[in-house]
Amino acid sequence: MGKRITMQDIADRLNISKNSVSQALSGKPGVSEETRQLVLKTANEIGYQYTPTSSQTKNETMPTGNIALIASEFAFSMKSFFGEIYLSVEEEVTKRNKNLLIQSINNHSREQLILPPFIDKGQVDGVLILSHISTEYINKILETGIPTILIDHHHPEIAADAVLTNNRFGAYTATKYLLDLGHREIAFVGNIDFSPSYQERWEGYHLAHREYGIEPTENFQLKDALEEGPVINHFIDQLEKQPTAWFCVNDGLGYLVTSGLQALGFKVPDDASVCSFDNGQLSQLSTPSITTMDIDFKAFGQNAVEKLFWRMENRDAPHQEVLLPTTLIERHSTQKVNKKDKIKQ
Repeated sequence: MGKRITMQDIADRLNISKNSVSQALSGKPGVSEETRQLVLKTANEIGYQYTPTSSQTKNETMPTGNIALIASEFAFSMKSFFGEIYLSVEEEVTKRNKNLLIQSINNHSREQLILPPFIDKGQVDGVLILSHISTEYINKILETGIPTILIDHHHPEIAADAVLTNNRFGAYTATKYLLDLGHREIAFVGNIDFSPSYQERWEGYHLAHREYGIEPTENFQLKDALEEGPVINHFIDQLEKQPTAWFCVNDGLGYLVTSGLQALGFKVPDDASVCSFDNGQLSQLSTPSITTMDIDFKAFGQNAVEKLFWRMENRDAPHQEVLLPTTLIERHSTQKVNKKDKIKQ
Protein backbone atom coordinates (compact mmCIF):
# COMPACT_ATOMS: atom_id res chain seq x y z
CA MET A 1 0.00 0.00 0.00
CA GLY A 2 1.36 3.44 -0.98
CA LYS A 3 2.35 6.22 1.43
CA ARG A 4 -0.56 8.38 2.61
CA ILE A 5 -0.52 11.84 1.00
CA THR A 6 -0.45 14.64 3.59
CA MET A 7 -0.70 18.46 3.68
CA GLN A 8 3.07 18.49 4.24
CA ASP A 9 3.55 16.85 0.83
CA ILE A 10 1.63 19.70 -0.83
CA ALA A 11 3.58 22.27 1.23
CA ASP A 12 6.93 20.72 0.20
CA ARG A 13 5.98 20.62 -3.46
CA LEU A 14 4.90 24.31 -3.53
CA ASN A 15 7.60 25.45 -1.07
CA ILE A 16 5.04 27.05 1.26
CA SER A 17 4.14 26.39 4.90
CA LYS A 18 1.82 23.59 5.99
CA ASN A 19 -0.31 26.27 7.67
CA SER A 20 -0.78 28.05 4.32
CA VAL A 21 -1.90 24.76 2.76
CA SER A 22 -4.42 24.27 5.58
CA GLN A 23 -5.74 27.82 5.17
CA ALA A 24 -6.07 27.37 1.43
CA LEU A 25 -7.91 24.04 1.68
CA SER A 26 -10.27 25.19 4.43
CA GLY A 27 -11.03 28.51 2.75
CA LYS A 28 -9.73 30.45 5.74
CA PRO A 29 -8.40 34.01 5.24
CA GLY A 30 -4.61 34.39 5.10
CA VAL A 31 -3.65 33.25 1.60
CA SER A 32 -4.25 34.80 -1.82
CA GLU A 33 -6.77 33.37 -4.28
CA GLU A 34 -3.85 32.49 -6.59
CA THR A 35 -2.18 30.42 -3.83
CA ARG A 36 -5.52 28.81 -2.91
CA GLN A 37 -6.10 27.66 -6.51
CA LEU A 38 -2.52 26.38 -6.76
CA VAL A 39 -2.94 24.32 -3.56
CA LEU A 40 -6.26 22.86 -4.75
CA LYS A 41 -4.74 21.98 -8.13
CA THR A 42 -1.70 20.33 -6.52
CA ALA A 43 -3.89 18.44 -4.03
CA ASN A 44 -5.91 17.06 -6.92
CA GLU A 45 -2.81 16.13 -8.92
CA ILE A 46 -1.14 14.15 -6.13
CA GLY A 47 -4.37 12.59 -4.90
CA TYR A 48 -4.81 14.36 -1.55
CA GLN A 49 -8.35 13.90 -0.22
CA TYR A 50 -9.81 16.81 1.75
CA THR A 51 -13.43 17.37 2.73
CA PRO A 52 -14.14 20.72 4.35
CA THR A 53 -16.63 20.73 7.22
CA SER A 54 -20.03 22.28 6.58
CA SER A 55 -19.20 25.25 8.85
CA GLN A 56 -15.98 25.92 6.93
CA THR A 57 -17.80 25.74 3.61
CA LYS A 58 -20.57 28.00 4.83
CA ASN A 59 -18.68 30.62 6.80
CA GLU A 60 -15.18 30.83 5.46
CA THR A 61 -15.20 30.42 1.70
CA MET A 62 -18.10 32.76 0.98
CA PRO A 63 -17.71 36.55 1.28
CA THR A 64 -19.97 38.03 3.95
CA GLY A 65 -20.50 41.41 2.32
CA ASN A 66 -19.55 43.10 5.61
CA ILE A 67 -16.68 45.46 6.45
CA ALA A 68 -15.90 46.33 10.10
CA LEU A 69 -14.80 49.73 11.41
CA ILE A 70 -13.62 49.65 15.02
CA ALA A 71 -12.04 52.23 17.30
CA SER A 72 -11.46 52.84 21.00
CA GLU A 73 -14.12 54.67 23.00
CA PHE A 74 -11.63 57.56 23.21
CA ALA A 75 -11.38 57.82 19.40
CA PHE A 76 -15.20 57.76 19.17
CA SER A 77 -15.34 60.62 21.68
CA MET A 78 -13.24 62.83 19.37
CA LYS A 79 -16.32 63.58 17.32
CA SER A 80 -14.89 65.82 14.59
CA PHE A 81 -11.94 63.48 14.03
CA PHE A 82 -13.92 60.23 14.07
CA GLY A 83 -17.05 61.65 12.40
CA GLU A 84 -15.28 62.95 9.30
CA ILE A 85 -13.31 59.75 8.72
CA TYR A 86 -16.40 57.61 9.40
CA LEU A 87 -18.50 59.47 6.80
CA SER A 88 -15.76 59.03 4.21
CA VAL A 89 -15.36 55.31 5.01
CA GLU A 90 -19.13 54.73 4.88
CA GLU A 91 -19.38 56.43 1.49
CA GLU A 92 -16.53 54.34 0.03
CA VAL A 93 -17.82 51.03 1.46
CA THR A 94 -21.38 51.72 0.21
CA LYS A 95 -20.00 52.49 -3.28
CA ARG A 96 -18.63 48.94 -3.31
CA ASN A 97 -22.01 47.45 -2.26
CA LYS A 98 -20.79 46.29 1.15
CA ASN A 99 -22.27 46.82 4.63
CA LEU A 100 -20.33 48.75 7.28
CA LEU A 101 -20.43 47.36 10.85
CA ILE A 102 -19.19 49.68 13.60
CA GLN A 103 -18.02 48.80 17.11
CA SER A 104 -16.35 50.83 19.83
CA ILE A 105 -13.81 48.98 21.98
CA ASN A 106 -14.07 49.75 25.69
CA ASN A 107 -11.22 49.45 28.19
CA HIS A 108 -12.42 46.06 29.48
CA SER A 109 -12.52 44.54 25.98
CA ARG A 110 -9.11 46.02 25.20
CA GLU A 111 -7.48 44.73 28.38
CA GLN A 112 -9.09 41.26 28.18
CA LEU A 113 -8.49 41.05 24.40
CA ILE A 114 -12.19 40.45 23.70
CA LEU A 115 -12.86 40.89 19.99
CA PRO A 116 -16.21 42.10 18.61
CA PRO A 117 -18.35 39.00 17.83
CA PHE A 118 -18.50 39.75 14.08
CA ILE A 119 -14.68 39.67 13.93
CA ASP A 120 -14.29 36.71 16.29
CA LYS A 121 -16.76 34.64 14.23
CA GLY A 122 -15.32 35.70 10.88
CA GLN A 123 -18.50 37.48 9.79
CA VAL A 124 -16.62 40.31 8.02
CA ASP A 125 -14.45 40.35 4.90
CA GLY A 126 -12.17 43.11 6.15
CA VAL A 127 -11.42 45.28 9.18
CA LEU A 128 -10.55 48.98 9.47
CA ILE A 129 -9.02 50.04 12.81
CA LEU A 130 -9.18 53.76 13.50
CA SER A 131 -6.41 55.21 15.67
CA HIS A 132 -4.68 53.21 18.41
CA ILE A 133 -6.33 50.64 20.69
CA SER A 134 -3.32 48.62 21.89
CA THR A 135 -0.60 46.69 20.08
CA GLU A 136 -1.74 43.43 21.73
CA TYR A 137 -5.37 43.98 20.76
CA ILE A 138 -4.59 44.85 17.15
CA ASN A 139 -2.32 41.80 16.83
CA LYS A 140 -5.15 39.64 18.21
CA ILE A 141 -7.31 40.87 15.32
CA LEU A 142 -4.51 40.19 12.81
CA GLU A 143 -4.29 36.60 14.11
CA THR A 144 -7.80 35.96 12.73
CA GLY A 145 -6.34 36.29 9.22
CA ILE A 146 -9.03 38.80 8.20
CA PRO A 147 -7.49 41.54 6.00
CA THR A 148 -6.98 44.60 8.22
CA ILE A 149 -5.96 48.22 7.61
CA LEU A 150 -4.86 50.66 10.32
CA ILE A 151 -5.99 54.28 10.01
CA ASP A 152 -3.84 56.97 11.68
CA HIS A 153 -1.78 54.47 13.66
CA HIS A 154 1.21 52.18 13.22
CA HIS A 155 3.77 50.43 15.41
CA PRO A 156 6.96 48.43 14.70
CA GLU A 157 5.39 45.31 16.25
CA ILE A 158 2.21 45.45 14.13
CA ALA A 159 2.59 43.82 10.71
CA ALA A 160 -0.28 45.48 8.83
CA ASP A 161 -1.01 48.05 6.16
CA ALA A 162 -1.55 51.57 7.46
CA VAL A 163 -2.89 54.88 6.16
CA LEU A 164 -1.19 57.70 8.05
CA THR A 165 -0.74 61.44 8.25
CA ASN A 166 2.81 62.48 7.39
CA ASN A 167 3.17 63.75 10.95
CA ARG A 168 6.92 64.27 10.83
CA PHE A 169 6.88 66.40 7.69
CA GLY A 170 3.74 68.26 8.83
CA ALA A 171 5.34 69.28 12.13
CA TYR A 172 8.54 70.16 10.26
CA THR A 173 6.51 72.48 7.98
CA ALA A 174 4.77 74.14 10.97
CA THR A 175 8.03 74.65 12.88
CA LYS A 176 9.91 75.87 9.80
CA TYR A 177 7.09 78.37 9.20
CA LEU A 178 7.67 79.78 12.73
CA LEU A 179 11.44 79.81 12.17
CA ASP A 180 10.94 81.64 8.86
CA LEU A 181 8.95 84.29 10.78
CA GLY A 182 12.12 84.90 12.79
CA HIS A 183 11.24 82.91 15.93
CA ARG A 184 14.20 81.22 17.61
CA GLU A 185 12.64 80.37 20.99
CA ILE A 186 9.86 77.93 20.05
CA ALA A 187 8.08 75.84 22.68
CA PHE A 188 6.73 72.32 22.07
CA VAL A 189 3.55 71.03 23.76
CA GLY A 190 2.30 67.44 23.44
CA ASN A 191 2.31 64.03 25.09
CA ILE A 192 4.81 62.12 22.94
CA ASP A 193 4.09 58.82 24.75
CA PHE A 194 0.35 58.98 23.96
CA SER A 195 0.66 57.93 20.33
CA PRO A 196 3.27 57.52 17.57
CA SER A 197 1.66 60.54 15.82
CA TYR A 198 2.69 62.91 18.62
CA GLN A 199 6.17 61.37 18.88
CA GLU A 200 6.59 61.94 15.13
CA ARG A 201 5.39 65.55 15.43
CA TRP A 202 8.03 66.13 18.11
CA GLU A 203 10.63 64.66 15.73
CA GLY A 204 9.47 67.04 12.97
CA TYR A 205 9.84 69.97 15.38
CA HIS A 206 13.44 68.88 16.03
CA LEU A 207 14.16 68.25 12.34
CA ALA A 208 13.27 71.85 11.42
CA HIS A 209 15.46 73.22 14.21
CA ARG A 210 18.35 70.99 13.13
CA GLU A 211 18.17 72.31 9.55
CA TYR A 212 18.42 75.83 10.96
CA GLY A 213 21.39 74.85 13.13
CA ILE A 214 19.42 75.61 16.31
CA GLU A 215 19.17 73.46 19.44
CA PRO A 216 15.63 73.75 20.87
CA THR A 217 15.54 74.90 24.51
CA GLU A 218 14.88 71.80 26.65
CA ASN A 219 12.73 73.48 29.29
CA PHE A 220 10.45 74.91 26.56
CA GLN A 221 9.37 71.34 25.69
CA LEU A 222 6.34 69.97 27.56
CA LYS A 223 6.52 66.36 26.32
CA ASP A 224 3.95 64.83 28.69
CA ALA A 225 1.27 67.50 28.27
CA LEU A 226 -2.25 66.79 29.52
CA GLU A 227 -5.10 68.57 27.75
CA GLU A 228 -6.12 70.39 30.92
CA GLY A 229 -6.18 74.18 31.36
CA PRO A 230 -4.54 74.29 34.82
CA VAL A 231 -1.65 72.04 33.64
CA ILE A 232 -0.94 74.22 30.59
CA ASN A 233 -1.33 77.48 32.53
CA HIS A 234 1.09 76.25 35.20
CA PHE A 235 3.67 75.30 32.56
CA ILE A 236 3.48 78.75 30.94
CA ASP A 237 3.57 80.54 34.29
CA GLN A 238 6.60 78.71 35.70
CA LEU A 239 8.88 79.52 32.74
CA GLU A 240 11.55 82.07 33.71
CA LYS A 241 11.83 83.26 30.12
CA GLN A 242 8.92 83.14 27.67
CA PRO A 243 9.25 81.62 24.19
CA THR A 244 8.23 83.85 21.27
CA ALA A 245 6.30 80.99 19.61
CA TRP A 246 4.52 77.74 20.54
CA PHE A 247 4.04 74.59 18.47
CA CYS A 248 1.26 72.32 19.79
CA VAL A 249 0.65 68.75 18.56
CA ASN A 250 -3.11 69.24 18.27
CA ASP A 251 -5.73 71.98 18.23
CA GLY A 252 -6.96 71.24 21.75
CA LEU A 253 -3.53 72.06 23.14
CA GLY A 254 -3.21 75.02 20.78
CA TYR A 255 -6.49 76.39 22.16
CA LEU A 256 -5.37 75.87 25.78
CA VAL A 257 -1.98 77.50 25.18
CA THR A 258 -3.62 80.49 23.47
CA SER A 259 -6.15 81.01 26.28
CA GLY A 260 -3.47 80.30 28.92
CA LEU A 261 -1.15 82.95 27.51
CA GLN A 262 -4.01 85.45 27.41
CA ALA A 263 -5.05 84.63 31.00
CA LEU A 264 -1.50 85.37 32.12
CA GLY A 265 -1.47 88.74 30.36
CA PHE A 266 0.31 87.85 27.11
CA LYS A 267 -1.09 88.93 23.74
CA VAL A 268 -1.35 86.41 20.89
CA PRO A 269 0.30 86.94 18.43
CA ASP A 270 1.98 90.21 19.57
CA ASP A 271 3.85 88.61 22.49
CA ALA A 272 3.80 84.99 21.30
CA SER A 273 2.70 83.14 18.15
CA VAL A 274 0.80 79.83 18.41
CA CYS A 275 0.65 77.08 15.77
CA SER A 276 -1.19 73.74 16.15
CA PHE A 277 -2.11 70.62 14.15
CA ASP A 278 -5.31 68.95 12.75
CA ASN A 279 -7.42 71.97 11.67
CA GLY A 280 -10.26 71.00 14.00
CA GLN A 281 -13.05 73.24 15.28
CA LEU A 282 -11.06 74.61 18.21
CA SER A 283 -8.45 76.16 15.93
CA GLN A 284 -11.25 77.98 14.10
CA LEU A 285 -13.26 78.99 17.20
CA SER A 286 -10.28 80.35 19.13
CA THR A 287 -9.74 84.11 19.40
CA PRO A 288 -7.50 84.75 17.59
CA SER A 289 -8.04 81.85 15.16
CA ILE A 290 -5.06 79.49 15.22
CA THR A 291 -2.60 78.74 12.42
CA THR A 292 -2.68 74.95 12.01
CA MET A 293 -1.78 71.98 9.80
CA ASP A 294 -4.78 70.70 7.86
CA ILE A 295 -5.43 66.96 7.49
CA ASP A 296 -7.59 65.67 4.62
CA PHE A 297 -9.96 63.38 6.54
CA LYS A 298 -11.86 62.43 3.38
CA ALA A 299 -8.61 61.13 1.88
CA PHE A 300 -8.14 58.96 4.99
CA GLY A 301 -11.40 57.13 4.34
CA GLN A 302 -10.88 56.82 0.59
CA ASN A 303 -7.32 55.50 0.89
CA ALA A 304 -8.14 53.11 3.75
CA VAL A 305 -11.09 51.47 1.96
CA GLU A 306 -9.20 51.31 -1.34
CA LYS A 307 -6.22 49.71 0.42
CA LEU A 308 -8.47 47.22 2.26
CA PHE A 309 -10.15 46.00 -0.93
CA TRP A 310 -6.73 45.70 -2.57
CA ARG A 311 -5.45 43.71 0.42
CA MET A 312 -8.46 41.37 0.26
CA GLU A 313 -7.33 40.42 -3.27
CA ASN A 314 -3.56 40.46 -2.53
CA ARG A 315 -3.19 38.72 0.82
CA ASP A 316 0.43 37.67 0.34
CA ALA A 317 1.80 41.05 -0.81
CA PRO A 318 4.23 42.91 1.50
CA HIS A 319 2.65 45.35 3.95
CA GLN A 320 2.56 48.99 2.92
CA GLU A 321 2.14 52.37 4.59
CA VAL A 322 0.48 55.28 2.83
CA LEU A 323 1.54 58.75 4.05
CA LEU A 324 -0.97 61.54 3.43
CA PRO A 325 0.37 65.10 3.23
CA THR A 326 -0.74 68.03 5.41
CA THR A 327 -1.24 71.68 4.46
CA LEU A 328 -0.41 74.77 6.49
CA ILE A 329 -3.42 77.05 7.10
CA GLU A 330 -2.22 80.49 8.12
CA ARG A 331 -4.55 82.31 10.52
CA HIS A 332 -4.31 85.15 13.07
CA SER A 333 -2.31 83.49 15.88
CA THR A 334 1.07 83.85 14.19
CA GLN A 335 3.20 86.77 13.01
CA LYS A 336 6.83 87.76 12.60
CA VAL A 337 8.78 87.87 15.84
CA ASN A 338 8.46 91.19 17.67
CA LYS A 339 11.95 92.67 17.25
CA LYS A 340 11.59 95.14 20.16
CA ASP A 341 10.68 92.34 22.59
CA LYS A 342 13.58 90.28 21.29
CA ILE A 343 16.03 93.11 22.07
CA LYS A 344 14.56 93.50 25.59
CA GLN A 345 15.21 89.83 26.28
